[in-house]
Amino acid sequence: MSEPQGYHYQVMRRAIDLIDSGAAGQTLDELAAAMHMSPAHFQRLFSAWAGVSPKRFRQYLTLGHAKALLDERFTMLETADAAGLSGGGRLHDLFLRWEAMSPGDYARGGAGLCIRWGWFDSPFGESLVMGTERGICGIGFAAEMGREATMEDLRGRWPEASFVEDPEALRPWVETAYGLREGGEAPLYLIGAPFQIKVWEALLRVPSGQVTTYSEIAQSIGRPKAVRAVGTAVGRNPISLLIPCHRALRKSGGLGGYHWGLPVKRTILAWESARAEAG
Repeated sequence: MSEPQGYHYQVMRRAIDLIDSGAAGQTLDELAAAMHMSPAHFQRLFSAWAGVSPKRFRQYLTLGHAKALLDERFTMLETADAAGLSGGGRLHDLFLRWEAMSPGDYARGGAGLCIRWGWFDSPFGESLVMGTERGICGIGFAAEMGREATMEDLRGRWPEASFVEDPEALRPWVETAYGLREGGEAPLYLIGAPFQIKVWEALLRVPSGQVTTYSEIAQSIGRPKAVRAVGTAVGRNPISLLIPCHRALRKSGGLGGYHWGLPVKRTILAWESARAEAG
């Protein structure tokens, strides 16, 4: 029986912590020993999760990785628009379609909405997924924050909605979104203020394995001086991973923030880079 994706992430997270510590013991054998695994088992797990060897993956975890992404894989959003990468197209390697809640409905705090939720394994640990009848409206990661804080965070975004635990209703969308099911569709339902939705639309145009900057997003939505406000809207993105806020970096090459913890952002970026290389 194969291990779940979240188990792979927990193993990799511990290995990443060891690499980050700068301690001696960075060979495959030493990393495997620290994980209490044989080198062969650790290599198999790592390659199944990352798509590349541990040695190669380490290169994506250096502090210079974000700068390298900006130099090599920067996406100009105007170019993405011209290429037709919009809400109705194939986005960052997943079949997605999306629609946005009207401003009036958003202002009512989710009143009248029935939001179903469930916990699901993901490539980056345990995830809380929420959705309406129209599509996924929230994804949060519990690896850094824990279950209780993750649930409180997402529920607090739509305080007037009713919430029902119903993972089976969401499972087909989630399995499609996480690459576990082919031929389906993962609909998204964007619940936010008009400015936030403009920012999230821009994020949807950033392909997997590539990045953009907060200032580029501000430029693309016609608000070039609103970089700080863009950063706030990126941080309030409720649908992590699928609306790829992790692909927004500072112009300086810094990672910027990430609502679910910078270790998760850094790992997602490294994972996407490795997958792009392997694929």
